[in-house]
Amino acid sequence: MLAAEAAYCEMEEELRIRLETYEETHDYDEYHFDIDEIKHDPYVLISAVTALQGGEWTIDEIGGTLETLFEKQYILIEDVVSETRYRTETRTGTKLVYDSSAGEYRETEYDYAVQVPYEYRTCTVTLENFNLSHVPVYIMSHDQLSMYAMYMDSLGNRPDLFPESDYVRRYYETEYEKYDIPDSAMADERFALMITEAEKYLGFPYVWGGSDPSTSFDCSGFVSWVCNNCGYGWDFGREGAEGLYYMCSPVSAGSVRPGDLVFFIGTYDTDFISHVGIYVGNGMMIHCGDPIQYADLSGSYWQAHFYSYGRLPEP
Repeated sequence: MLAAEAAYCEMEEELRIRLETYEETHDYDEYHFDIDEIKHDPYVLISAVTALQGGEWTIDEIGGTLETLFEKQYILIEDVVSETRYRTETRTGTKLVYDSSAGEYRETEYDYAVQVPYEYRTCTVTLENFNLSHVPVYIMSHDQLSMYAMYMDSLGNRPDLFPESDYVRRYYETEYEKYDIPDSAMADERFALMITEAEKYLGFPYVWGGSDPSTSFDCSGFVSWVCNNCGYGWDFGREGAEGLYYMCSPVSAGSVRPGDLVFFIGTYDTDFISHVGIYVGNGMMIHCGDPIQYADLSGSYWQAHFYSYGRLPEP
C-alpha cells in the first residue's frame, strides 16, 4: 500500500514538473494556465485499487490500474489558437537623387517601414483535478463499488498507515453531533418512517454516486433511498439533488417541519443545488456528509450555503 501511494505521488510529481516547465519545453508566443491543485487522498487511492483488483494485490500487478485512475482524475487540455498578426519592420531601399553640384543623379539609400504578417500562437493549458473520490462510480461495477465503500468505511482497518489523511479525523477522531428525535415529531407517520430508515445508515461513508446500502451513498442517493424504502409509498427512483429540489414545493422557514428536505448551493463546484438533507426539527438535519450524520443548520458553513426548504409531494 505504501508502494502504491509512492508510485502515484511520483506520477503526480511528474505532472507537476511538466506544468512548471511548460514554457521552457514549448515554443508559443503567449501562455495561459488554469491549473487545479494536484492532490489525492491515499485511502481513496488504496480503496479504489483494492476494489478494482478484487482483493489482494502486489505493487507489480497494479501499474495499469494506477494509470487508469490517474488518467480519470487528471484531465489535461492543451488548446493552441493561431492568429495572423502584423509587426513593423524597417527595410533599406535605394533611390536616385539629383546632385546639383555635380550635375548628375546619384544612388542613395533610405529606410522605410513595412507591415509584415506573422503567426502568433496562444496556448491555454487547463488541468482539471476531477477528484479521485468521484472516479469509482464511473469505472466500477456495483460489486466493486460495494467493496470500495467497505474499505473506505474502515480505512482498511489501518488508520495508522496515512495519519495525515483527513478521513482519519472524520472517521476516527471526531465526535459527531447526536440528536434525539422528540416523541412529538415521531407522531407524524411520514417522518417516523423516514427517520427510522435514515438512522440505519448513521456512520456510513460518503461515496460519490452511491445510491444503496451496499455501495453507501452520496447526499441525493441517501435521501432518494430513504424516501423510496421507508414504506411511505414513494417510488420515484434515484434522483440527484437538483431533481429532488424540482420535485418539492417550496416551504418557508416558518412552516418547515420534520420530513421536509433542505437544500444547499455552492458546497462544491456546480451551477445550482449541490447538497440535500432531511430536516428533523429544531434546526437540525440528517444528511450524507462524510459520514452520514446529524448536523446543526445554525452552523456558519450551512448558513453560508443554505438555499431553501422543500416538501415532497404525497405518493
